[in-house]
Amino acid sequence: MNSITANNGIIHFNDVCYPSINEHLKKNNFSKIFILVDNNTHEHCLPYFLQRLETNVVIEIIEIEDGEINKTIDTCVGVWETLSELDADRKSLLINVGGGVITDLGGFVASTFKRGIAYINIPTTLLSMVDASVGGKTGVDLGHLKNQIGVISTPDIVLIDTNYLKTLPENQLRSGLAEMLKHGLITGETYWNKFANLDALTINNLDTLIYESVLIKKDVVDKDPRENGLRKTLNFGHTLGHAIESYFLSSPEKETLLHGEAIAVGMVLACYLSSKTSGFPMETTNSIKEQFSNYYGKITIENKDYAPIIELLKYDKKNNHGNINFVLLKNIGETLIDCKVEDQLILDAFEYYKQ
Repeated sequence: MNSITANNGIIHFNDVCYPSINEHLKKNNFSKIFILVDNNTHEHCLPYFLQRLETNVVIEIIEIEDGEINKTIDTCVGVWETLSELDADRKSLLINVGGGVITDLGGFVASTFKRGIAYINIPTTLLSMVDASVGGKTGVDLGHLKNQIGVISTPDIVLIDTNYLKTLPENQLRSGLAEMLKHGLITGETYWNKFANLDALTINNLDTLIYESVLIKKDVVDKDPRENGLRKTLNFGHTLGHAIESYFLSSPEKETLLHGEAIAVGMVLACYLSSKTSGFPMETTNSIKEQFSNYYGKITIENKDYAPIIELLKYDKKNNHGNINFVLLKNIGETLIDCKVEDQLILDAFEYYKQ
């Protein structure tokens, strides 16, 4: 697979990854290399990565706790302080080895430490390979509110090595697949139909689909890097999905959802809203709902959960002038942005999801 140039950085795949990063390290006179991991990637991914790294530069490992709950400014402070204590300077390099939490947080740390140091992302989950690898969005959550603090910044290199997927549990693979399904719904039936038989997908046949997914997102981001229009379509399913994810993260009686699990629900709800307001065929919505239910199961959303989830919508980053803006569909591959939806219709969508 050919490497992809995106956002002034470059994305390498599989066999090209390690010769490329080693050549990059030779070309650049980095003073010190810092590798950011969480406790999972430290154990399962870092040894594999270090075996393939060729450099005489001093390497320091920084570990944080895994999970969305640790994607906070407090964690950033800890990493910034560690960088300072270990004498990081503006010629240091930060390599982020992990899922979306690591690449989002690590990119933000690198972009702000001493007003910006170089960084490289090594996404190790399916979600981070197809979503966090392109677009330059970095940042952290504000309490339970998703991605409220951050900057747009581009890593020098992204390495997508699908061997890391062998370390993932099945629910993490399903979570990442949700973003790929989203890419299909917003771009057209050619890509969408490749997921018709989800149960037949394996790590071995995911490589080409991952590559296509990265190209889809790259094409959108290249046309609208600052999310003024077209890039908003990448948020299909995320308005309600993020609200559900935040609500479950902040509610002691709820089990925390993976990002893709919440977005899968959000996409079913968005399809229903599309059918009721935008002419999206209801039979297609029913088919998508059945497909997602078979693959992801159903989460329990009770009537008492509706109001607090809807309340969280006001924090969505697409909002402006007090309006909550949805991305909806007219057809598969035909999107509408900045759509307004009445609360009653959102309540109806929840009831539809539960049926």
